[in-house]
Amino acid sequence: MADLFDQSEPKNPGGPRPLADRIRPATLGEVIGQEHVLGPEGPLGAMLASGTLTSLILWGPPGVGKTTIARLLAHETDLSFVQISAIFSGVPELRKVFEAARLRRGQGGGTLLFVDEIHRFNKAQQDSFLPHMEDGTILLVGATTENPSFELNAALLSRAQVIVLQRLSLADLERLAQRAEKALGRALPLTGAAREQLLEMADGDGRALLNLIEQASGWKLTAPLTPEGLGTRLMRRAAKYDKSGDEHYNLISALHKSVRGSDPDAALYWYARMLEGGEDPRFLARRLTRMAVEDIGLGDPQAQAFCLDAWNTYERLGSPEGELALAQAVIYLALAPKSNAGYVAYKAAREAARRTGSEPPPRHILNAPTRMMKEQGYGEGYAYDHDADDGFSGQNYFPDGMKRPVLYQPVERGFERELKKRVEWFARLREKRGG
Repeated sequence: MADLFDQSEPKNPGGPRPLADRIRPATLGEVIGQEHVLGPEGPLGAMLASGTLTSLILWGPPGVGKTTIARLLAHETDLSFVQISAIFSGVPELRKVFEAARLRRGQGGGTLLFVDEIHRFNKAQQDSFLPHMEDGTILLVGATTENPSFELNAALLSRAQVIVLQRLSLADLERLAQRAEKALGRALPLTGAAREQLLEMADGDGRALLNLIEQASGWKLTAPLTPEGLGTRLMRRAAKYDKSGDEHYNLISALHKSVRGSDPDAALYWYARMLEGGEDPRFLARRLTRMAVEDIGLGDPQAQAFCLDAWNTYERLGSPEGELALAQAVIYLALAPKSNAGYVAYKAAREAARRTGSEPPPRHILNAPTRMMKEQGYGEGYAYDHDADDGFSGQNYFPDGMKRPVLYQPVERGFERELKKRVEWFARLREKRGG
């Protein structure tokens, strides 16, 4: 799919030109919203200043100028610009592109090969670029909306620098709208509030904004539209969300960290974002239960049960009441006292078990069901805790010769404050009785 500022020549020069075609940047300095990579201190700005452009992977959401930047980089470096899409290209097309680039190189020219949706190529197709990148036949610029770490081969990534492009801010979109109005020769027929709503409808996508502006500019109106009027004429753009892709993991991470950070408002927001994107509430129920186990633990032993009850309520009620039960679990978890002491203790116990996995238990706590085992000393000297006045013998239960570790260290929060008192009380008794 062509990008927001695709510089290819119109197929019908005599016909009407799309708005995006009319206002596309002629220089990198005119690209909106990516100053962090194109400015003098940015990676691309520094490369161009030094004349050492390398192969690149442009990673960012739709409509932020990936194709435009690639085309203008070719122009800045006097390379021939060749564009293909991984959606529509296979091995035969790649061979033709590589052969043409080889011939061009033999005639003293270079090729910047722009591959849109590069993550859609399989491993073998991605590997086919490597020899041509290494011998200088092509300078590869790939574009992807997916996390390159997950979608691209390590060999390809090692030969290209990943450049992260940002979704356009409201200020960036306003600049783009003003540029569009200048090209149209008139202001948009919207009130200030409706104009802001139009920018929000684009959701950081410049291409989407220009499409909306092109629609709005053609309306025959006697008065500027209000937000309500705009809402009846234009549908709000669906939020970007892929239940199996990078956005899925970004949002669940945001929800988890908001809960851990005890921010119920932020946690509810990210929970709602995932539901609006079509996430399965059962996945969210599982993750909420995981948060209760990992981040709250014994700080509030009821948190895990609360999540399981909310999950069970969802299964019985379905939507939307079941989703409300999960929302209440989100609030409960965010406001619960946090402790990962149990989690830390568990991991430490596993590590200690790996280190000392062959050590037998001390004989005094072994059962002796046979005479021979009794003769071997099994169970000899065992102190029955219930016989002690306070129900605590203080004996050692670790392997003989193993230094006693301190695994569980409760925090001074929530219910664990009480557990901490118990741990310290038993420790004092154990020391007094030489256990």
